[in-house]
Amino acid sequence: MDEWKRYVIEIGMGIDQHGQDSTRAAVKAVKDAITRVCTVGLLELFELDLEEDVKAEIIIGIPYPESVNANEVKKAIPIPCEKIVRTVKGGLKGPGVALEEFGDRTNEMIVAIAFITLYVRGGKK
Repeated sequence: MDEWKRYVIEIGMGIDQHGQDSTRAAVKAVKDAITRVCTVGLLELFELDLEEDVKAEIIIGIPYPESVNANEVKKAIPIPCEKIVRTVKGGLKGPGVALEEFGDRTNEMIVAIAFITLYVRGGKK
């Protein structure tokens, strides 16, 4: 049961319109992706222990990858499994409206793209 197999691949997008918070955009992207995934079959089809037999790989494309808090992104995955987060330069940034009342430092809007893969260990127990 040591071989990992891809079970789910999903993509999501998240935007931080105010505050220029890369982590907030990344978390929104992960949540967007997981809203389209139902993993009930993981337990029923494979008789899995989620903590031992499932892992999530999350790749975040974002303009400022160094500013993403990976631990906050991991919290957006609701299942208790191993979670691997990698950030890469990508996503988008564009001009918005800077409003001091909303905590803006600049007029940038930050767009993150999340690519999530859930892996399961092959075979039944």
